[in-house]
Amino acid sequence: MIKNLYKEGCTQNRELSWLRFDDRCLNEAKDKTVPLLERLKFVSIYTSNLTEFFRVRVGSLYDMKQVNVAKVDNKSGMTPEQQLNEIYKVAKRTCKKRDEIYLDLKKKLAKAGVEDIGVEDCTKAEMKYLRKYFRREISPLLSPQIVDTHHPFPNLQNHIIYIAAMMRYKNKSSFGLIPVPTVLPEIILLPAENKLRFVHTEDLILNQVPQVFPDVIVEESMKIAVSRSAFVDPEDAIFVHIKDYRRKMQRVLKERRKMNVTRLDCSKKPSTAFRKYLLTHLNTTQQMLFVNAVPMSMKYVFSLEKSLPEGIGEDLVFPKYEPKLTPALNYEENLFDQIRKKDVLLSYPYESMEPFLRLLKESASDPDVVSIKITIYRLASHARLVEYLCLAAENGKEVDVLIELKARFDEQNNIDYSERLEDAGCNVIYGFDNYKVHSKICLITRMNGKKPEHCALISTGNFNENTAKQYTDLALLTARPAIVRDGLEFFKNMYMGVLDGEYRTLLVAPVSLKSTLISLIDREIEKKEEGRIICKVNAVTDEEIIAKLIEASCAGVKITLIVRGISCILPGVPGKTENIEIYSIVGRYLEHSRVYLFGKGLAERMYISSADFMTRNTERRVEIACPIQDADIRKRIRDYLNICLADTAKARQLMPNGRLHKIQSDEEPVASQDVLMAVTQGTVPVEPARPAAQRETTVFHGKRKKEKKE
Repeated sequence: MIKNLYKEGCTQNRELSWLRFDDRCLNEAKDKTVPLLERLKFVSIYTSNLTEFFRVRVGSLYDMKQVNVAKVDNKSGMTPEQQLNEIYKVAKRTCKKRDEIYLDLKKKLAKAGVEDIGVEDCTKAEMKYLRKYFRREISPLLSPQIVDTHHPFPNLQNHIIYIAAMMRYKNKSSFGLIPVPTVLPEIILLPAENKLRFVHTEDLILNQVPQVFPDVIVEESMKIAVSRSAFVDPEDAIFVHIKDYRRKMQRVLKERRKMNVTRLDCSKKPSTAFRKYLLTHLNTTQQMLFVNAVPMSMKYVFSLEKSLPEGIGEDLVFPKYEPKLTPALNYEENLFDQIRKKDVLLSYPYESMEPFLRLLKESASDPDVVSIKITIYRLASHARLVEYLCLAAENGKEVDVLIELKARFDEQNNIDYSERLEDAGCNVIYGFDNYKVHSKICLITRMNGKKPEHCALISTGNFNENTAKQYTDLALLTARPAIVRDGLEFFKNMYMGVLDGEYRTLLVAPVSLKSTLISLIDREIEKKEEGRIICKVNAVTDEEIIAKLIEASCAGVKITLIVRGISCILPGVPGKTENIEIYSIVGRYLEHSRVYLFGKGLAERMYISSADFMTRNTERRVEIACPIQDADIRKRIRDYLNICLADTAKARQLMPNGRLHKIQSDEEPVASQDVLMAVTQGTVPVEPARPAAQRETTVFHGKRKKEKKE
């Protein structure tokens, strides 16, 4: 292993790579080929991503800084403090860019009939409507608080919007807070014909502060919100006495409410006195204070499409696309029997998750089905999958559910589902203390007389009916004996608490996934210039895999990586990574599938997996990679990768300096997701793309066609 990868000169800091990916998402909000309302969604996505970043990554860096000030990042040589300083500088610069894009889109949308207005810009009739709405719908839910000797400054909850006010009463200064109730809608629609006109609930409450705090002079008021670190370890000593794991995770969620503030958002620049007051009481610094032009919450953006009046909006959103049922199955016949005869690949969101859900529903009522085993990481808020599992248990099937309670930000949802599943008679377990179970596998067993028959589904993404319409993922339905045998062994090991089980076909982390990947890279290294590696993942941060890819590149192996987000390895560095190309695709759907392909022709090895090339996936999670053995499905996945690599519209190429550059082409731009939708609909044939290495834009070191930087 290379201990200090940054000394190789071909790696970059993980956190700064994350921020560059967020900036890449934000750039979609500037793309004139994207409909206006969809562009606004990318502003919302960027804002949400940044909030998660400050909760997860910045929170962990602060902890690291306190524990070990001298600790150096092995990919950049930066200390935690240096990383934090750079993060705040980059984030503030990009937030300013975000605000400019938002204000521009707001103007353009207003011209198109979607008017996001301030309370102060409402007509007299609208103000009358809003005051009445405030008195009837909002005021009874408010819990205003004065901060004084008898009312200490409260513990502000993570990303709850507060109206903060500096006030004066009888020549005495005071401070007031109004939490914006989360049960309220984020926007209030105003009566309007042939257009959508609305104000933000948070702005209406801000406008009504004098009515909330009567008999005082409001000197200054604004909206504020804090981001708190989400970095809580369930194995900390304060939780050791809690034996029930579900209760332990509920306690973890409570502890998060008290973690350090990593960012303070304000809706306008506070006065010197107001700023000092907030920074002192929140134990924050000027560096952590962000002044934003965007609303404090932007989730409302995704509801606007449903509120558009008839006659406007068709050109504001993407053309509707409904995931298709795979033609590989006959839905008038038993699905289990068909899967027993042939492998079936589902490609979300181009194809629907419906076949898998129907399989579960059939199995729940099939008298010959005796058991269903499944791992669950994230679920939809209203999951039919849970209904079918409960139905199966109520019908006397043995239903074993391994549900991960540590799925970040889905902990409460999973706790609630675990209770519901238990109540229905399912056998629910929670995995391991120090390892998240992130694998996506379901195994169904049916008796044919006295002989058991099995079929399995192994997926790159969650069993989430909502995200299956938004994320690109692959799922294999199979009854291959070798895969089923390993699947049965996997569940047996999970229920016995065994991490180091033996598997012949499936690659399972933390046991065999990483070691097998490294041996497969070694196999390509032996071939030198004839070696070939193509992988599609969401992130590349694992130092051993990075070191091995550098070694492969130096040996002449041609390596193409499609990395949606973080990439700590930099391509095209002379003498190090000059045989590595890295692309990132950001489009209508979130790229989420993981595919590993090693070698060519008869020597090709192909896997789909739930694991990225990250240390947390390869060493600290339970993951599965499944081999693809059906020739037709292998070709289909190969075509899928080729289409991704032919993208010249939404793909960006990672450069040796860590920047993402737009791919220049003299031909009509190709958007891979549009092509895959058309292929699934049968409106265009699958055409193999030119290999990435044949593009003019992929020749490094002075031979590259001049590129446009975003």
